[in-house]
Amino acid sequence: MNTSGHARGRTRLPSQRKAAGRLLAAVSVVPALALSGWLIAGLPLLLLGRFLPLPMAVLGGAAALLLCAYGLRRLPEAATPHRRATAATLAVALGSGVFNGLLHGEQLIVRRDPSTYAQYAVWLARHGSLPIPVGDFGGPDTALRFDSMGFYAVDGGIGPQFMAGPPMIHAIGHWLGGVPGLLLVPPVLGALAVLTVAGTAARLAGARWAPLAALVFAVSLPILYTSRTTFSEIPSLILLFGGMNLLLDARARLRAEPPGAGLPSAALAGLSFGLALLVRIDGLRDVLPVLAFAGVLVALRRTPRARPFPEGRLGVPLLTGLLVGGVWGFTGGYVLARPYLEYLSGSLMPLLAICAVVVALTVAGAALAPRIAARARRLPGAGWLPNAAAALVVLVMAGFAVRPWVQTVRRDAVTPEDLLTADFIEKTQVAGGLVPDKSRLYYEHSLDWLLWYVGLPAVVLATVAAAVLARRLTRGGLMKGEAFDWLLPLAVIGWTTVTTLWRPAITPDHPFASRRLVPIVIPGLVLLAVWGLRWLSRRLTRTRWFAARPGRSRAAVAAGALLLAVPPAITSIGTAFSPVNRGEAAAVAGLCRAIPANASVLVAERVTGDRLTQVLRGQCGLPTARVVYPPRSDVPRRADVLRLVEAVRRTGRRPVLLAAEPEQLMAYGPATRVMSLHTRQDERSLVDPPNGTWSLNVDVWMTVPTD
Repeated sequence: MNTSGHARGRTRLPSQRKAAGRLLAAVSVVPALALSGWLIAGLPLLLLGRFLPLPMAVLGGAAALLLCAYGLRRLPEAATPHRRATAATLAVALGSGVFNGLLHGEQLIVRRDPSTYAQYAVWLARHGSLPIPVGDFGGPDTALRFDSMGFYAVDGGIGPQFMAGPPMIHAIGHWLGGVPGLLLVPPVLGALAVLTVAGTAARLAGARWAPLAALVFAVSLPILYTSRTTFSEIPSLILLFGGMNLLLDARARLRAEPPGAGLPSAALAGLSFGLALLVRIDGLRDVLPVLAFAGVLVALRRTPRARPFPEGRLGVPLLTGLLVGGVWGFTGGYVLARPYLEYLSGSLMPLLAICAVVVALTVAGAALAPRIAARARRLPGAGWLPNAAAALVVLVMAGFAVRPWVQTVRRDAVTPEDLLTADFIEKTQVAGGLVPDKSRLYYEHSLDWLLWYVGLPAVVLATVAAAVLARRLTRGGLMKGEAFDWLLPLAVIGWTTVTTLWRPAITPDHPFASRRLVPIVIPGLVLLAVWGLRWLSRRLTRTRWFAARPGRSRAAVAAGALLLAVPPAITSIGTAFSPVNRGEAAAVAGLCRAIPANASVLVAERVTGDRLTQVLRGQCGLPTARVVYPPRSDVPRRADVLRLVEAVRRTGRRPVLLAAEPEQLMAYGPATRVMSLHTRQDERSLVDPPNGTWSLNVDVWMTVPTD
């Protein structure tokens, strides 16, 4: 009995391990597949003005289920399946979601990007169409302004600033639970991002290393920061690394199953990559290596070879999916976010030019692949290339390390937006005790940001890993298993890391600036560092001192894991347990209750108009406009206010005036305080990692002008 029972246990164990491997493989691609389906259905409905719960539940839900069904068919196991590793990875993701859910932010008053995304999502969830109507204020008047921070005046109304992808995702939470539900979507997305990155680690380094990758990724401060409020970076990360997972699965299926088995996964991978543009227009830069990689696959497919290269068949479906997703992204940007793209034209146009060059080279390379291959075979060998590639990786990182000593990045403010940024930097410098210099951008310290958020051991290990992999790829390992698997991830991580560190293109205060590192840089370095630790541990086990006692090797790996996990945790500890902007939801709800239901709101002060115009319009459901104020003043002319008050009365609605101080309203009637918010906001650190929060007070006063 005991023997047979033992035998049965032994026969069950492999199937249990396979199930665990398939589970890890599945949960690391489902988020990208589900988001892809939702966005594919959501954009056409939004363009038609029908982004509503029922149509999206039917079409968006069906599209998400369909893509998941195709993406999960005959799913390959994660490399080296292991039950405990899968369980540990799921535990880290669940812990991340619960922790960030308990400490989530409430950024609803429009001050920076998260609240703009939140108000965009609120409007979509409640109305399902764009542009936002301005409301009736008794006819046109030169003293009326309908735009505000994060919301542009466009033909036919008001247009939100950003790409539509994140608000379409966040709107799900509002449909399910109102504003509280909306605020809990980011922690859920953060947990899904942990699973996605862990799945990439399992495919590239083995499932035993997935929990470590998940943990190091989850405790990094930028991941905590962007998993607690409505940013675009986490959805972008899910789509980009989910696309990598799907492409790795496509190759595994192609090798293990009948011809054509991996082609749908390759198309879904391309779709996931392309839809990253609908989430962040910066996604165009991140997916450029995918475009080139697809061209390489097509070219290799067309090149006569002594040994078959089946992966070449993945090129066309990958390119097709990328094209479809890219069309969705560009359409959403052009139709719904054109003023935002025009604002970014200074950096977007060069990026589009680079994209055009990559497209041209890709097409030419694929078309001329046989001739190029024939001539390449006649060229002398380049034995120096592998070492040069590895050295280049090290030199690039060394260059970023010495950059602060040889360069100070500055920008002279020219546009109104640049002037606002320069003033913000100067005020932040004064608050932080630094020498005022509004032209500073602090981009030369971008490598320091990485050292803060992932730690020196991770940066060093990632650099070593990238050098080793670059050497293998250029040594002729392109067609070999692990080297080929790393070709696209290494290209995406390397390209985006270098371009981001060189020019982060963001206001340089932290933790806000850390979001630039989230979609690719931090998860990419974590993956490389974990793979580097595995590579180093295997080399150590071959040495005599470690081979004699296996326990030494395990201790060394444990020490390496601690060196990866502890530094980012130490940086995060200063803010990890400090939720920000708590109380904003209650304060906004109280503001809405305090204003008469039949009111048309005129905001008679600059800061209140910037922060609350769209909040009043979207969350309170009230027609809202700002009254134009003259230069070097924060309040409008009294004659303009009185004229607009009378115009509102003629519409049959009740005029209401709002401002930040009662003195600003005394000329129009007695003032009542309708918001008194005392909360904490993110720190604004320029030269050190953030380690606390700052106070934030918001007061709003109201008067109802008498006849």
